[in-house]
Formats: sequence, structure tokens, C-alpha cells
Amino acid sequence: MIVILNEEQNEKQLKHFIDWLKNQGFEIHFSQGKSHTILGLVGDTTKLDTDLISALSIVKEVKRVQEPYKNANRKFHPQSSIISAGSAEFGGGAFQLIAGPCSIESSEQITQIAHDVKRTGATMLRGGAFKPRTSPYAFQGLRDEGIQLLVDAKKACELPVVTEIMDISQLPLFDEIDMIQVGARNMQNFELLKELGHTKKPILLKRGLSNTIEELLMSAEYILAGGNNNVILCERGIRTFEPHTRNTLDISAIPVLKSLSHLPVIVDPSHATGIASLVLPMSLAAAAAGADGLIIEVHNDPEKALCDGKQSLTPEQFAALSGAVHDILPFSFHAS
Repeated sequence: MIVILNEEQNEKQLKHFIDWLKNQGFEIHFSQGKSHTILGLVGDTTKLDTDLISALSIVKEVKRVQEPYKNANRKFHPQSSIISAGSAEFGGGAFQLIAGPCSIESSEQITQIAHDVKRTGATMLRGGAFKPRTSPYAFQGLRDEGIQLLVDAKKACELPVVTEIMDISQLPLFDEIDMIQVGARNMQNFELLKELGHTKKPILLKRGLSNTIEELLMSAEYILAGGNNNVILCERGIRTFEPHTRNTLDISAIPVLKSLSHLPVIVDPSHATGIASLVLPMSLAAAAAGADGLIIEVHNDPEKALCDGKQSLTPEQFAALSGAVHDILPFSFHAS
């Protein structure tokens, strides 16, 4: 339920009203906009008398929210959220470029790529240390060592970093990581999401391979409900009947998510297509559709990459992509 307040409010009456609602067991989300002040009530509102609340002089309107996601809902939080991860700011008009290898392979590899992508427009460095792979025989990442190499590259190139977590037990290793990624396979790992809800680190939440938009928002709700409001949504393509690409990039998910939720939305065209030559056009499409950023796989030698070389750009190709995106977003392409 949301309660829209009148522009002129009696502060004493408002405090009394909020205290009364809290005593009823509701969590209150206070959102102050340019024209409206909104109280979002999270809890079982079925027993609340909406007519009684509507009769209060400070109340303009009462609306029941039907969607099961409350904290992520734009109705509760009309203003778009701005999430900071180190020097990178997501939402609020900024456009971020996250770039780096699918998998960290060595100190030289991750550090060189970090310098290359920063020089050509990246505002955040990605790199996989723990790799969920379909085959148990495929390269699984350097794990703990990979985290340390990513942190070393962060310090060397002065870029904030993001990497994927696969299990709650790994959380202590992420102290120096600026943003934690929850991959598509873990989007509905609810115990992991609950634990991440108790942290304050920004969480990059990727949409699952076969999950609906509402299911993505409900997964975000798990994190938000735990008290961590720093969630960024990522559309990374969904599994369809089309075999010509690795997945199908759902461009429409960008404006849909932005209409339903206040959370920033970025796009992963690398995993969405699985083909390096398609990453640039899909990046431009995502930017034009209103995405708040992109996460791009870049490798210095894609043919020899230990993971996802087919979809990885070279540093030179990333430079071209960065320039093309810059051309269509001349006023919003910056770190923060």
C-alpha cells in the first residue's frame, strides 16, 4: 500500500501517523519527490481501513499495490535510485561501461586489459574468479587467487571492480571488491540473496536464463528486504528457440524494468549474443533503449581465452564500441 501525502503537512500529525503505522507492524518507506511525498507500507495491509486513513487531513490518496515486489517497486519509490560502486555511479543520467575478461587467467592478463579498457572509456573493471560452467571439466577460474589478482589490478589501474560470487562461504573474500555480481544461474539462490541483503555492497543481479521480469524483481526484493538498497539489475539475454545466438537479448526488458522499478538497469550484450561481432550493435540498441550502462567482455587474445573467447572483444574493438556509444550519449557518458 502507498499513502500519498498532501503538499502541506502537519509535521506533528505526520510523526504520529508514522509511529502508529510502525506500531501496527509495518515497515515504512519514505519517498520525497518534487511534487509528492509518499509513504510505502510493507507488510500485511489487508486489515488496514483505507477509508480511515484517507480521511486524515495530511493524506491525499491511498492506493493498494498489487505487485508482490514492494521495495523494488517504482510506486513506492518514484525517483530513480542512484547506486555508487567506487567512483562509478549507476542511474541518475550517468552511463557506465564495465569491461574486462570473462575469466582472470594471470596477473599480466588482467592488469594489461585493465589499463587498455580504462584508457578507452571503461569506468569499471570486470573479471571472473569463480566461474560457473556447464561442464565440470571446463576451466573453473582461479578462485581465491583470481580475487587477489583482480584487487591488484584495481589498485594498479584505479578502477572499481566487479566479480561474481557463487556461494555464501566466499563472501569474506569480497571485502575489497566494489560490486558483487550474482550470475544468471544464482538469480534464485534465495539463501545467497538473503545473505547479500545483510551487506551494504552494491549487488549486480543478472536475470536468469529462463526467468520472467517479475521473477527478476522478486529476486531483487530478497536483497532489498534484507536492508541492502544497492541493487543494479542486468538483462543478459534469455533462452528461446532461436539457435543463431547464444541467448536472445530482450531489449524491451529495459523500458519495462524502468517503468516497474526505480533500480538502475544495465545490459550484458556479450552473454546475450555469444558472438563478438554482435556486441556492438546490441550495445547501441541497449543504450538507445535507456540502459544505465553495459558490461562487456574484453580479452587481449580472444582465440586463446580459457572462457568465452567467441564473445569477447579485443581492446581495439572495445575502443570502437566505447566511441560509438559515446557518440549517441554525448551528455551522459561519464563516471559520476
